[in-house]
Amino acid sequence: MSAAVRLFSPGWALASCVPALLVAGLVGLVACGPSAQAGPAVASGTSGTSVAAGKSGMPGMVGMDHGAMTAGPAAMPGVPGTPAPARGLAAEQDGYRLDLRSAELPAGRATACSFTITGPDGGPVTDFAEHQGKKLHFYAIRSDLTGFQHLHPTMAADGTWTADLSALAPGDWRLYTSFLPNTGPRAGELVLSRTVTVPGAAPAVPLPAPAGSTTVDGYTVDLRSEPMAGAHRLTATVSRDGRPVTDLQPYLDSYAHLTAFHQGDRALAHLHPTDRVDGEHGGPTLTFMALLGAPGNWRVFLQFQTAGQLHTAELTLNVADPEE
Repeated sequence: MSAAVRLFSPGWALASCVPALLVAGLVGLVACGPSAQAGPAVASGTSGTSVAAGKSGMPGMVGMDHGAMTAGPAAMPGVPGTPAPARGLAAEQDGYRLDLRSAELPAGRATACSFTITGPDGGPVTDFAEHQGKKLHFYAIRSDLTGFQHLHPTMAADGTWTADLSALAPGDWRLYTSFLPNTGPRAGELVLSRTVTVPGAAPAVPLPAPAGSTTVDGYTVDLRSEPMAGAHRLTATVSRDGRPVTDLQPYLDSYAHLTAFHQGDRALAHLHPTDRVDGEHGGPTLTFMALLGAPGNWRVFLQFQTAGQLHTAELTLNVADPEE
């Protein structure tokens, strides 16, 4: 179901991968871990979910460990398609910091999570550029890679954001913010995150084993991978009742949104297909270019929209260790 993909070194990636990805039009990716390598991938899935489409350290904000990750290949600010430095697990980067109102959230009921982004001047950032159709993207995932939520919070005039989370199961959760400051020194996308605790006891859910397809809301999603200039070219094909789906609607300025979390550290990758948007006629095939920077399992969440309904397909992707 998947092609073998050889891993690459950081130096080779910068020399060889950047030009190809510039041509391919890679959309934003969050690299992970101390290594900047990628390898063979096999996908597996379980049933997904669907929802109706659309919906300075300030006083009281809680801080956490601001340890940064080791950087991978250097990004070229403002140039689409270039590899990004390792990021996504730090609460602070380039003078910007994520501050949560609380480090604990309640279990079993919907809750509002309030936070601010503090800028290099020490004050809350209030001016954000729109990217991928929104000014800020917010993600939540539990330590066992269950409970995925992708939200678009609202911001008050003072820079306080509020994300309306669905009920959370007890456990350790990581919350991510993805944004582009409209002012200041940062030219590219930032992804900052922190962990929160949801009190109570709940067993960990085993990660599904890798396979090649999954179903959600009557749709079948097949995911394949193949090498391309040291990266993964991921190809998702959407069908229903054995027939190709060709009525995908635009979602966040493209026909799909893919989010992946690395098992263990929960490093985040998110990207959009390279396919050109042409009205409500997307599908059946969607192509993504991805630098999945560490070997092991990645839990993938592919979101696409039909007839005003957002569907979330869940799969597991395995990246092989280069030493094996």
